[in-house]
Amino acid sequence: MACSLDEDEISNDDYYSLLNVRREATQEELKAAYRRLCMLYHPDKHRDPELKRQAEQLFNLVHEAYEVLSDPQARAIYDIYGKRGLDVEGWEVVERRRSPAEIREEYERLQREREERRLQQRTNPKGMISVGVDATDLFDRYDEDYEDAVGGVPHIEINKMHISQSIEAPLTTKDTAILSGSLSTHNGNGGGSINLALRRVTSAKGWGEVELGAGDTHGPLFGMKIFRNLTPRCFATAQCGLQFSSRGVRPGVTTVLARHLDKNTMGYLQWRWGVQSSMNTSIVRDTKSSHFTFAVQLGIPHTFMMMSYQYKFQDEDQTKIKGSLKSGFFGTVVEYGAERKISRHSVVGATVSVGVPQGVSLKVKLNRASQTYLFPIHLTDQLLPSAVFYATVGPLVFYLAIQRLVIRPYVRAQKEQNLEKQRQSSASDIARKKQEAEAAVLLMQESVRRIIEAEESRMGLIILNAWYGKFVTDNSRKHERAKVIDVTVPLQCLVKDSKLILTEASKAGLPGFYDPCVGEEKSLKVLYQFRGVMHQVLSGDTEALRIPKQSHRIDADT
Repeated sequence: MACSLDEDEISNDDYYSLLNVRREATQEELKAAYRRLCMLYHPDKHRDPELKRQAEQLFNLVHEAYEVLSDPQARAIYDIYGKRGLDVEGWEVVERRRSPAEIREEYERLQREREERRLQQRTNPKGMISVGVDATDLFDRYDEDYEDAVGGVPHIEINKMHISQSIEAPLTTKDTAILSGSLSTHNGNGGGSINLALRRVTSAKGWGEVELGAGDTHGPLFGMKIFRNLTPRCFATAQCGLQFSSRGVRPGVTTVLARHLDKNTMGYLQWRWGVQSSMNTSIVRDTKSSHFTFAVQLGIPHTFMMMSYQYKFQDEDQTKIKGSLKSGFFGTVVEYGAERKISRHSVVGATVSVGVPQGVSLKVKLNRASQTYLFPIHLTDQLLPSAVFYATVGPLVFYLAIQRLVIRPYVRAQKEQNLEKQRQSSASDIARKKQEAEAAVLLMQESVRRIIEAEESRMGLIILNAWYGKFVTDNSRKHERAKVIDVTVPLQCLVKDSKLILTEASKAGLPGFYDPCVGEEKSLKVLYQFRGVMHQVLSGDTEALRIPKQSHRIDADT
């Protein structure tokens, strides 16, 4: 039953907006809104056959909304699934005496079943492609050695590549098989390996994994891994493996103990025994705006101390800048870089690495969904200022050029294309909504005339003009056309006792309204008169609105 109710399929009809009530509205509020609209749309009030037919349609729609929202069980289903959830086959098995809370429990159960079915179809592929480039001839060469070269073009070559891929195959809700493989080559020599892991969730506190592998460079592999939550703030992992090769069996053990030091900080202790034995301790602090890591390792052959910091900008593109310092027996390396989101599923980043004796390198990375593309470019074995400069400025200039010439036009074109598809797919529905809104406005005329007469007699609230839709106020967007509809009559019809109250819901669902620009940002602009004084307000589509207000008053000098 649940699998037929995707979020994209839920109807746009909003019963709360139609009745102009809050989502937390009481039965009394629902009844008052229903009676008000029934008086407005009752078919017996109209003699004209066409108006009578239109009034009957709107009256039935209002009655349907009230029937659903006044029934606790139906309202609970509507709040979860939307309008289509009420028509799904299978809800008849839900007993009428069940409370909304019990219906929500039923929904959660159905959701779990739905997730289990999705789990059976998910493979969760992950992959990485790394292409190493040797570009040392750009900065570190003797020009006389290249006098015979054609045009003196520096020699740039790809000296290493690595490709890895993994997929997950859920066997049951607790068991998962993971198949992974990799191929590597370096200066003409290479090899590959393939691994199969079986993971089982033993309880809510842990899981275990068995791994089998084979390769042409390292030989067969057998390993086991265990994860366990020790306390709500502490967990541990233990991993052991046997690597078989022509030199014999190489055992290895790795254990990790981790603990939450506070809400945003984790502490790790790691011990590794085997080919590269080491002890490592690290502290990681991750907040909404920053990420900090400090680590110390004692081991053979690598002993080092590392500190890194990343700042996260709170912008739409999720920009991050980072820097790190790593020093040990191998030398000292300083890294700095940045990454930024360029589309919904893509993130691009660049990191400059400057070290002794490593030299200068540039790493360019592109993440596309679950795939990673890495391009490490080795520029020089020495610390040359020119290499550092071009490694820093080059990617930045290239990114800005691509961003302006390719990415922005592409994203803009995609957005327009998606909006156009959305308009076409909803064209018939919008035409129906427009027809219903126009019919509602005709039916409101007599009621609005009486409301205006009553408000004028007491110097009350008069809606002079009201528009709903997309307004163009930015000078840089003057070429765009405003898309608005006149909603003066529908708003005046909602005035009661010199007050107008709109709830936090899209105003496109109000009687006499419809969506004039599907998929675009909309607002409501109202010019009204209260106690003989002009007022004006601009409200967002889903913002609550109460008028009159002193802050809406227009000064005489304006």
